[in-house]
Amino acid sequence: MIGQSHFYGQVSDFSHIDFKKADSIALSLSSERLTNLPELSLKLTEHLDTDVERFRAIYRWVCDNIANDYSLYLKNSRKRQRYKDDSLKFKAWNTKFRQIIFKNLLKRERTICTGYAYLVKTLSDLANIDCEIVQGYGRVSTTNIDKLNLPNHSWNAVKLNDKWYLCDPTWASGIPNPETNRFKFAYNNGFFLTNPKLFAVNHFPVDSTWWLLNDTIPTFDQFLGAPVIYGNAYKHLEFVDQPKQMHHDIKKHQSLNLVMTVKANLNKEDLHLLIDNGIEPKKVNLSSINIEGKQLKLSHTFDKFGFYDVHLYIKNDLIATYTVDVAQN
Repeated sequence: MIGQSHFYGQVSDFSHIDFKKADSIALSLSSERLTNLPELSLKLTEHLDTDVERFRAIYRWVCDNIANDYSLYLKNSRKRQRYKDDSLKFKAWNTKFRQIIFKNLLKRERTICTGYAYLVKTLSDLANIDCEIVQGYGRVSTTNIDKLNLPNHSWNAVKLNDKWYLCDPTWASGIPNPETNRFKFAYNNGFFLTNPKLFAVNHFPVDSTWWLLNDTIPTFDQFLGAPVIYGNAYKHLEFVDQPKQMHHDIKKHQSLNLVMTVKANLNKEDLHLLIDNGIEPKKVNLSSINIEGKQLKLSHTFDKFGFYDVHLYIKNDLIATYTVDVAQN
């Protein structure tokens, strides 16, 4: 058991820690290979004073040096869908695929989420840091939720100072291009010790232990119906207060209302919408913006009927997408 809810935390617990030294060590060891994991773990951690810094160095090294093999992910997804109703073939493929994953990881330093989570856990275990692999469902903008009937993602939970924290090294490492399958390293710090309330929008653990939420946990249908949030949301947001669902049916002259908590103070000029009616996307200002400290209350009124994709931007970073069906009356 992992303890009571007050033992769950987020990165703000370590606002007094400067991670520059840990990041610098990880960067300095970019030429290290995976041929000797105990030695690599030691090199990453031996000159750091706290477990959170030691974990940070491990996490950064994995995110900065292991590429996401999107082609391998697609191959696994196809095979799992093909065999999902045949337990023997499904088990045989999983066994074979584990061998493929670790061969690619060790020889080519390319992997999918399973390999990222495994490597973070293994290097952490070697540094005597309690770290677990979490299996579950992940949702991104390209996920076909109609076919999301099998777990498709893995991430990590780590115990630091008697609290459990969540992180996603796969999504933090960079962005694979779904058209070319080419991967670009682009570290996203928002996935490091993330607020569980934000994490829950697009991560659904198989084992409910790993929600790490004080609130009521969502059902799977609620998870599938949640807004689409993007990697940039993790840079800017603490969590999404409301709405909890992506789709909205409203009438003409009614509004879509958004409430969010951000990490840093924003100005009204930092916020805008891109509204797509299926013909021509149009950049618009929000009808109403109320900023009280780090809480944003945003709304936009629709004066014409139709179906709209509504994209929220903060400082020109795409944050979230909602759909709105505006009825005539």
